[in-house]
Amino acid sequence: METPGRITQTPDSVDFTVENVEKALHQLYYDPNIDNKNLAQKWLMQAQVSPQAWQFCWALLSPDKVPEIQYFGASALHTKISRYWGDIPAEQYDSLKTQLFSQIARFASGSKMVLTRLCVALASLALNMMPEAWPGAVTEMVRVFQEEGGGVDGRARCLALLELLTVLPEEFQTSRLPQYRKGQVRGALGREWSSVSPLLQQLLRQPDSPGLVKARVLKCLSSWVLLDVPLGEVGGLVEDSFAALADPELFDTAVEAIVNAISQPDSQRYVNTLLKLVPQVLQLQDQLREAVQNGDMETSHGICRIAVALGENHSRALLEQVEHWQGFLALVNMIMFCTGIPGHYPVNETTSSLTLTFWYTLQDDIMSFEAEKRAVYLQVYRPVYFQLVDVLLHKAQFPTDEEYASWSSDEKEQFRIYRVDISDTLMYVYETLGAELLSNLYDKLGRLLTNTDQPMSWQHTEALLYGFQSIAETIDVNYSDVIPGLIGLIPRININNVQLADTVMFTIGSLAEWLADHPVMLSSVLPLVLEALGNPDLSVSSVSTLKKICRECKYDLPPYATNIVAVSQEVLIKQIHKTSQCMWLMQALGFLLSALPVEDILRNLHSLITPYIQQLEKLADETPNPSNKLAIIHILGLLSNLFTTLDITKQEDESGEGTPPVKTTLPQLGPNPVVVVLQQVFALIQTVLSKWLNDSQVVEAVCAIFEKSVKTLLHDFAPMVSQLSEMLGQMYSTIPQASALDLTRQMVHIFASETDHFPPIKALFELVTSVTLSIFQQGPRDHPDIVDSFMQLQAQALKRKPDLYLSENLDVKAVFHCGVLSLKFPEGPTVKERVNKRRVKEMVKEFTLLCRGLHGTEYAAEY
Repeated sequence: METPGRITQTPDSVDFTVENVEKALHQLYYDPNIDNKNLAQKWLMQAQVSPQAWQFCWALLSPDKVPEIQYFGASALHTKISRYWGDIPAEQYDSLKTQLFSQIARFASGSKMVLTRLCVALASLALNMMPEAWPGAVTEMVRVFQEEGGGVDGRARCLALLELLTVLPEEFQTSRLPQYRKGQVRGALGREWSSVSPLLQQLLRQPDSPGLVKARVLKCLSSWVLLDVPLGEVGGLVEDSFAALADPELFDTAVEAIVNAISQPDSQRYVNTLLKLVPQVLQLQDQLREAVQNGDMETSHGICRIAVALGENHSRALLEQVEHWQGFLALVNMIMFCTGIPGHYPVNETTSSLTLTFWYTLQDDIMSFEAEKRAVYLQVYRPVYFQLVDVLLHKAQFPTDEEYASWSSDEKEQFRIYRVDISDTLMYVYETLGAELLSNLYDKLGRLLTNTDQPMSWQHTEALLYGFQSIAETIDVNYSDVIPGLIGLIPRININNVQLADTVMFTIGSLAEWLADHPVMLSSVLPLVLEALGNPDLSVSSVSTLKKICRECKYDLPPYATNIVAVSQEVLIKQIHKTSQCMWLMQALGFLLSALPVEDILRNLHSLITPYIQQLEKLADETPNPSNKLAIIHILGLLSNLFTTLDITKQEDESGEGTPPVKTTLPQLGPNPVVVVLQQVFALIQTVLSKWLNDSQVVEAVCAIFEKSVKTLLHDFAPMVSQLSEMLGQMYSTIPQASALDLTRQMVHIFASETDHFPPIKALFELVTSVTLSIFQQGPRDHPDIVDSFMQLQAQALKRKPDLYLSENLDVKAVFHCGVLSLKFPEGPTVKERVNKRRVKEMVKEFTLLCRGLHGTEYAAEY
């Protein structure tokens, strides 16, 4: 039996009457059944936009209704005015305005949520009528609410007016006005600021104004400055907002108002006003220090926001006021204090991260000056940036082990990201400080490691190394004369902590290119890396560092190869590392083996992969199940990653810029070692495929082995072309999969133009095309991955060997039709136009220079 009064019919069959709306609202708020709530919600949304809403909304605002019902009435009014303005006859505008004024006056002493909604409705009405149908709308609002009468006390009227004035700019920001109307209305609102400003100033400066009124005034100011009201016209109110910062109840809203006013893009034109703000911000330093001492994070955060807003938005304008350089330098030092605010981010403080962008901006603005002027500024600000480096490295330090252990995983992750931001900042300031920065870090590290008078903090050591790593990762440090000393210091570090060990590893990795030019130093660091390989806690850092060293220094590693392979085999057998690190380790070994004589490569390959081949043979005999599937994919992945980097040809860079590197094959007898291995395991791979052909992940893993090998070996892969083409054709004919098409595309790319290999490639191309055409005939919607890969294969064939389309076995019209169908796919771009990355980068750079007003300057030319 149904509960009396429940909404159960569809909207079309129910009258949108006051009674029914009240029933639906009761059902929405109080019915415990979620389906009934959803039905009521849907019905009410229909009611709100119905023609009957004009009748029931006023009735729902009746004084005898509860606030939830009154709120719905006010919301319905706003919906009708904002979204269906065109339905309202012009002759009804004035009566609607009068009714809304009357309702707002009545609710001034009533429910706040209903009052706000009614104010939003009147704001929407004003925006739609301005400027022609309601000139001086804001002036009239101020006048109406300042008049006595209606039995409403002055304070309630004042708060209602402030609420209306606050929501008016907010409603403008979210309104659906056409673009041309937005411009008109924005101009009209700007002209009306002169009616709002005196009222706000009067209320803020009156000694007897209640705190609640002042808070609403500040909120109203925040709302209006977002309309780009000129800073010159709000200067007095901003000064009043600074005074309000002393009142704890007004602090948050005052901060918001000041930051919004300072941050408006147009405000940089008002240099005199900005100059007046600098001492006002500096006067907050005592309050800032007191807040820091008392652990008052909210106050310190708010004051730092103000200082950063002024510095970040107006550094160039303030830098150019040379006669006021000391004031701006004092502001910079205040921001430095905020950067180095005591405590560990994000547990004890969340402020320092706000300041990092300022240091980028300041550096950019200094570097944008012409050379002579820039030299003068650098004389003043280079010492500041050296101080910044010290501050940032202090902030990057880990807390004590006990404290760090008490942090949540989320706090640890935020700290990790914060350190990355610090690392990026250090890398950026290198542009200002140059090689002296590395010398500075080296001197500090040297003193720390050789000072026996005081106990050494691992956190301090780690932070200095982190600074080195941040710079060496992205900047060419080959010219630096401190790197040999640094590498000499590393073995002196007492590595008794995982975080320190990680950073030592990453630092060594960042110096891999330098080690390639100074191979004599490899013996100092390799033992540390190989020892770390056996520690699962150092998995990511040790494996990635070994990979970098093997990639950059492979021609200097043969003396260490036996040891590296032995340690790597041991950690792989012990399964110390997770899957992704195992793959990286195989890539490292591929780089390493590439530089050895062929017979050594084959010997090492044999010992390295024989255990995996034996394991794969065993797995191939088992009945397919989820656990042996993972093991098979893992082994195939190891082989793929090994063959990705095992390249016995030598890259030789041409002198011409932009010319691709030339590969020269080292002298060798017989086939490429990778081909030897592939031929040995080919039958085994076919056996695995025969059992797992309907599993796309296993097929993908098999194809990846050959695809990576083809990409690396290029023409050296030739001996495998015929048998691989045959296997691919059989695979795709049985169960078509995208990975087989991708591998076919690689084969076409490398071998289609070679006479000896054209017949098997041609046969494979015709076969996969024929099979795919039948998929299109059956409906390609279920196979978007196949469609994507197929069209990429066709594009490659057209580019590399158009002769393939002359075959009478290939239906060219059908292929063309498939291309047209592909373009109509609603999924992501199945057929892609290529993008010139370099051009995109140039456009982004050009855009950033335009945004900063630097386009066409000397700085832009250097940039």
